[in-house]
Amino acid sequence: MALTQARPISFNDTAVAFASKSDAELRQMYALFAAMNNNGLVKMGGGLMKTALKWKLPVKFLIKKTIFEQFCGGETIQECLPVIEELGRYQIGTILDYSVEGEGSEQSFDHTRDEILATIDMAHRSTHIPFSVFKVTGVADSALLEKVQAGKPLSAAEQVSYDRARARVEAICARAHQYGVRVFVDAEESWFQETIDTLAYEMMAKYNKEAAIVWNTYQLYRHDRLDAIKQAYDDAVKGQYFLGGKLVRGAYMEKEARTATQRGYQNPINPSKQATDDLYNESLRYCVAHADRISICAGTHNEDSSLLLTELMQEFHLRPGDPRIWFAQLYGMSDNLSYNLANAGYNTAKYVPYGPVEAVMPYLLRRADENTAIAGQSSREFLLIQKEMARRKAQK
Repeated sequence: MALTQARPISFNDTAVAFASKSDAELRQMYALFAAMNNNGLVKMGGGLMKTALKWKLPVKFLIKKTIFEQFCGGETIQECLPVIEELGRYQIGTILDYSVEGEGSEQSFDHTRDEILATIDMAHRSTHIPFSVFKVTGVADSALLEKVQAGKPLSAAEQVSYDRARARVEAICARAHQYGVRVFVDAEESWFQETIDTLAYEMMAKYNKEAAIVWNTYQLYRHDRLDAIKQAYDDAVKGQYFLGGKLVRGAYMEKEARTATQRGYQNPINPSKQATDDLYNESLRYCVAHADRISICAGTHNEDSSLLLTELMQEFHLRPGDPRIWFAQLYGMSDNLSYNLANAGYNTAKYVPYGPVEAVMPYLLRRADENTAIAGQSSREFLLIQKEMARRKAQK
């Protein structure tokens, strides 16, 4: 494939990063991220929001117009349509992420399956939705997945439940294949990740014969994940199907370390952030070098890794819009990456969570904690917003 040179890219270009935001919207973002810079305020506010919703106090409108509006697309797929269209205007795709944490019943698993199928149907109808996504624990009991991974025999009732869970995964992947919609299988905790991997690879072998439809997710804060990618590549070559991989750093670090200590096994997490960064970047290089068989999505807010991927694409003569290479960030964060990448011609998408306000509160509180706890993240967002406000003021 001939190389088409990308336009120059700078993640500091705030005019591009915030092109979609009015002055009023920018001021609202400024106020929200300023609040999230205050650790004490975030902790107190999170507790108050949970209490208010529990007691059904009239705070839903306030939450919906502030933190919910910043990080979520709406309460339903229909409510997300304006966000989908707005992102699409800037050549940014939407990944609808049903962010309701299930109740663990067969009925709730069926409901989640139906909701994921609805996102695939919407992706089929829209030119702005390149992927769907689901967690296997949204359609299957985590304890059951863990038992399967441990190799313990299932009771007759458990086998029925597991067969139903597998059928839900199959239904999602079959619909994705029918419509040609790529679907991410999210990564989860290590003590049942092998079960998820096995399901994902079974679906790939069946549905990825012509193209990467089913994509597995690799958390590169685990020291064994590049080895897992290499093994998956070898299996895909032998099985004559395509491998899809979403590369992320990871989401369960404290929980993984705590569980490893409690259960007496080696912590699967890398010993340092630098080790994770190095492994992530090494994995990018491996995947781009094997783009004949591997399609990847770099799900990252890390500027160095994002820039590296653009450089690797040039090194391996892949044009910016090569359909095998994608970048993705969370809605409401790192617009300096998303909008500048899309502006330079790279395939870019935003994860857009949706669901009832009460049900997505755990997600929203994680975003607030994350923006407070991750060194530099909130400050980076805050400083970029300040920079753009100053730039606009100087132009008036």
